[in-house]
Amino acid sequence: MVPSSPMLNFRFVCVGWAIVLSHGLLTAPLILAASPTEPLNIVVTIPVLKDLTEQVGGPHVHVTSLLSGYENEHTYSPKPSDLVAVRKARLLFEVGIGLEVWVSSLVKNAGSASLLVVTTSKGIALLHDTEHEGSAHAGEGGERGNPHIWMDPENAMMMLRHITEALSQVDPAHATEYRANQAAYLRKLEHLQGELSERVARVADRRFIAHHPAWPYFARRFGFQIVGTIQPQSGSEPSALQLHSLIATIKKDRIKVVVSEVQLSRRIPELLAKETGARVVVLTTLPGGLPHTDTYLDMLRYNVLQLAQALDPA
Repeated sequence: MVPSSPMLNFRFVCVGWAIVLSHGLLTAPLILAASPTEPLNIVVTIPVLKDLTEQVGGPHVHVTSLLSGYENEHTYSPKPSDLVAVRKARLLFEVGIGLEVWVSSLVKNAGSASLLVVTTSKGIALLHDTEHEGSAHAGEGGERGNPHIWMDPENAMMMLRHITEALSQVDPAHATEYRANQAAYLRKLEHLQGELSERVARVADRRFIAHHPAWPYFARRFGFQIVGTIQPQSGSEPSALQLHSLIATIKKDRIKVVVSEVQLSRRIPELLAKETGARVVVLTTLPGGLPHTDTYLDMLRYNVLQLAQALDPA
């Protein structure tokens, strides 16, 4: 056997390193492509939509809610940071029906051509003025209906489906996971709805006075009855005649509870309670508004149980 020369060995080493380096350069893009993708940037108008989106999207979404839970969704004024968040977002989820009258100008000013705006109230039957006292809200295109649709868990299920479809559309790689997450959450929501309905069924007198028209969907679903509303329209103050009429109704019909909200001033509800002996119960229409209401399920449970307990302490 003829021994190999040092020069020949050097050439083989060089060729070997060239192959390794070229292989690494060729496969580097493949390694980068296989790395985890960044979560989708999503903006929502209210905390309910944030929770529902996170339930479906899991680790694949980064959700920013413009409202935190303490603000009034009707009168909210967007901040400069909201404009920045919308510009970075791929999706924006809103309720619609005239609830967020401020969101259209926010989207226009953001000027993002890639932003997809999804109205989660589509397909939901609305309650109108003639169906419940004080449920008047001006909706888009002149449509009138109460926008607090998420207060009924059946409507929240429809909203969840809109969210799932939108996420699957912009991120089809995770569509199967999104749909599985939706199904799991729907099972939790159905179980809670049944549990809460059983609790309310044990309450004999389910009548209450509402602070503002946020509760018709909630009342219809769980069998409560709204017998009067302090502020028939958001932002309005009741007249002296209206207050006198409410006081007379509470006394005559022996109404036990006035429902106020953490987002609203309790001055008038407490005045009614002082004049009539009724009890003021503070609830929330937005997750995070009160302790132990961080999620939509928590909020729903809190509102039903607190109201049921106030109406029937036994």
